[in-house]
Amino acid sequence: MKSKFSGLRNKVAIATMGTIAAAVLAMAPAHAAWEPTKPVEFVVPAGTGGGADQMARLMQGIVIKHKLMKEPLIVVNKSGGAGAEGFLEVKGAKADPHKIIITLSNLFTTPLATGVPFNWRDMTPVSMMALDQFVLWVNAESPHKTAKDYLAATKAAGPSKVKMGGTGSKQEDQIITVGIEQATGTKFIYIPFKGGGEVAVQLVGKHIDSSVNNPIEAVAQWRAGQLRALCVFDEKRMSYKTKVTDTLSWADIPTCKEAGVPTDYTMLRGIFMAPGVSKDQLDFYVTLLKKIRDTPEWKDYMEKGAFNQTSMSGDEFAKWLGSAEQRHRELMKEAGFIAK
Repeated sequence: MKSKFSGLRNKVAIATMGTIAAAVLAMAPAHAAWEPTKPVEFVVPAGTGGGADQMARLMQGIVIKHKLMKEPLIVVNKSGGAGAEGFLEVKGAKADPHKIIITLSNLFTTPLATGVPFNWRDMTPVSMMALDQFVLWVNAESPHKTAKDYLAATKAAGPSKVKMGGTGSKQEDQIITVGIEQATGTKFIYIPFKGGGEVAVQLVGKHIDSSVNNPIEAVAQWRAGQLRALCVFDEKRMSYKTKVTDTLSWADIPTCKEAGVPTDYTMLRGIFMAPGVSKDQLDFYVTLLKKIRDTPEWKDYMEKGAFNQTSMSGDEFAKWLGSAEQRHRELMKEAGFIAK
C-alpha cells in the first residue's frame, strides 16, 4: 500500500533537485569576455625615438606594470613608405585581433601624398588617445628670441637659405613648414629625417636651423638648455604651468598666431585595429586604453609632453576622423602634395 507521505516526499525531492540545479547554474561561469590568447603586435608606422614610438613604448610599459593584459604587448616599428608599410600590414590582417597600430596624422597624409591604396576606413578605429602639439624650435644659441624675429631673418636671408628639419616628406612637419611659408613669405630648405628624436639631435648639432617638433620629442633638449621654443601651432596656449626649464613652462610659450604666424595644426595620436574584428574584441581594447589613460604614469606623460588630452571612441571618433581627413586633403592640396 502506498504511503500517504510518498506524494509529499516526491514533491520535496523535485523541489530540492530544482534548487540544486539553480545553484549549479549560478556557480557556472558566465560567458567570458574576449581577451588576447597570444602576444599582441603593436605597430608603430614611424621611426624610433619619435612621438608615436615613445607613446607606444610608454603604453607597453604601463600594461606590464599594472598587469592590464595576460599576453605581452610587443612594439614593432614599420616606418617604410612614410608609414604605409605599417598601415598596409594592419589593413591586410583582416579579423586578426592580435594586431593594433598607433596612428599619427600620416594616417591621412601618406595615402594622399603617395597614392598608396589605403584609407583610415580600411581599419577599425578604437580610440583617440590625445592630440599632439607642434612647436617651432631653434638652437638655444640662435640670436633669435621670438618667432617674429626668426622668420624676419629667414625672409631677409633669401629663398632656400635656411634649413627646416622635420620627420618625413609631405607629412605633418612639412605641411606646417609650407603653412609658415605661405603665411609669412619665407622659403625654407626642408630636410626630412626618420623620426622626431633625430630631428632634435640635428638641431642641437646645428645641422639645421629650426624644426617644428612635438613637445615630447624635444623636451629633454629644451630642459637641458640646448633648444629654444619660439611658438606653439595651436589656437590657444598650452595649459601646463609647471616649470620645465629653470624659468619657463609650456604655458609660457606663445601661440604662433600671437607671434604673427597665422597658422595652426594639431596631430592625432589614435589606436586602430585590423578590419573585420568582432565587437567583443573591439570592446576589449577600448576598455584597455581607458585603463591606460587612468594611470598616473599616463597623466604624468601627458603633462610632460604637453598633450591636448582629448580622447574619444565609437561614433564620435569616426566623425572626427572624417573631418580631419577632409582638412588634410585641403591643406595638402594647397601645398601641392597630393599624388597625381
